[in-house]
Amino acid sequence: MAKENVTDDLRAELKTLADTLEEVLNSSADKSKEEMGKLRSKAESALKESRARLGETSEAILRQTRETAARADDYVRENPWTGVG
Repeated sequence: MAKENVTDDLRAELKTLADTLEEVLNSSADKSKEEMGKLRSKAESALKESRARLGETSEAILRQTRETAARADDYVRENPWTGVG
């Protein structure tokens, strides 16, 4: 279930980033320098947030994978014939 939450969070984060970048690209011709500066700032902020969230998610996945591998190793050591057969 945690995996589904992580996947949904990543999808939402990437959608937000894509929407922001699309807004910047679509409105670049219509905007003044000041408005473009604001849009650029918004896009940079969205990119930084996305990178941070992806980093956090990667760390969480790595931690969960290590914990699962350790549990599997413990189980096989405690029940060697179950692991073989």
